Amino acid sequence: MTTRRLAFMGTPDFAVAALDALIAAGHDIAAVYCQPPRQAGRGHKLQPSPVQRRAEEAGFPVRHPAKLTPEECAAFAALDLDVAVVAAYGLLLPPAVLEAPRFGCINIHASLLPRWRGAAPIERAILAGDSETGVTIMRMEKGLDTGPMLLSERVPIAPHATAAQLREDLAALGARLLLRALDAIETLQAQPQPEDGVTYAKKLTREEERIDWTRPARVLERQVRSIPSWFAAKDERIKLLAATPVDGGGTAGTVLDGAPTIACGEGALRLLKLQRPGRGPVEADAFLRGFALPPGTVLPS
Repeated sequence: MTTRRLAFMGTPDFAVAALDALIAAGHDIAAVYCQPPRQAGRGHKLQPSPVQRRAEEAGFPVRHPAKLTPEECAAFAALDLDVAVVAAYGLLLPPAVLEAPRFGCINIHASLLPRWRGAAPIERAILAGDSETGVTIMRMEKGLDTGPMLLSERVPIAPHATAAQLREDLAALGARLLLRALDAIETLQAQPQPEDGVTYAKKLTREEERIDWTRPARVLERQVRSIPSWFAAKDERIKLLAATPVDGGGTAGTVLDGAPTIACGEGALRLLKLQRPGRGPVEADAFLRGFALPPGTVLPS
């Protein structure tokens, strides 16, 4: 494998697998870029990102500018890189950064482009009911995930896969494809993305997390697998961690039985794992022993 002088640019857990692969392969990592530490936890203390923690453990210089200012771009260019590797970094790269490395900047994108360009491709694939997804290694340009493709590989989305499970699988796949792309970057033929099939994975919002019982049960089950989800009951916000669609019907939001099963706009949803505020996750039977939901109860949408 050919060793490259590179910068790595990533922030969340998804990007750590790629950083680990670069370290194991012996690439010359001149600098690691990530988002600045954020406040988290009850004490609101500044917490470094997963990539920052891993890079510092490995002894690499870490930079976490809030913006890529002209001064930051000049410092990046001064690294004299062969290539920059980007994986869920979180900042748009200005032309001065895109053009600085000898082979440009390549991105690990967790979808089969041009489907699901944008911020939340894994979650949007599950929410849409896609049967497959994958990873695309692309050469970056100014547009949002519009650059030409270097490598891609498909994976099926299992019927009960969660976003967390799929993210882990795609992170591992992205790391493997990245090493292949770096090894052959001089000879890889970049393919323009097709004009047909473009979709955008818009950023997830808090409003999408509330369960709307008027929606079909199969849609709500996909929501529970892909994003944090909750519903209101007895003035509490109950997290719904696992559920399955079943046959049934009635006024949307009505508790149909002691499982509990809730009537939806189409079909019904059986609740499997739940969590009350300040408590741990429990299976439905344990939940109901401390929080009754008698049949006939109507939950608000």
